[in-house]
Amino acid sequence: MNPQEKVFEMLNALNIEYQIINHPAVFTVEDMHLNITQYGDVCKNLFLSDANGKRHFLVVLDKDKKADLRIIRNQLGCTRLSFASEERLFKYLHLQKGQVTPLGIINDPDSFVEVVLDNDLAGKNKLGFHPNDNTATVWISFDALKKIIEQNGNIIHFVTI
Repeated sequence: MNPQEKVFEMLNALNIEYQIINHPAVFTVEDMHLNITQYGDVCKNLFLSDANGKRHFLVVLDKDKKADLRIIRNQLGCTRLSFASEERLFKYLHLQKGQVTPLGIINDPDSFVEVVLDNDLAGKNKLGFHPNDNTATVWISFDALKKIIEQNGNIIHFVTI
């Protein structure tokens, strides 16, 4: 089963409504000149680690926001944050650079990665994420995203970015 099929299997198993849009591969939010924002809010996803490399965080925020890592760190009560290596991204989420998505937590059976959600996403009906493949965007609600994370057993933090 390919990574995208694994996401759809999970969405169907949890009875989560979704919409899928296929498109050419994109690697950053800035690459998303695909006119797909009419479907909902595209999210920016950052894979970070603390200074000791012991804690890993997947930060989810609106595509137009800038992530101040100091502010996020203070709210999480952890050491200095920086972008985690591509090796760690693959080790914990089985994703490559340009594919970062909170749906990657389905590849984290030990719930090692902590998910950080921006408070401004709460209540949104359509958030866009890659389905573990950057050639598509899947649209789900904030509540559905929260359900997926909780079902997988990952810690969720809510922060103001």
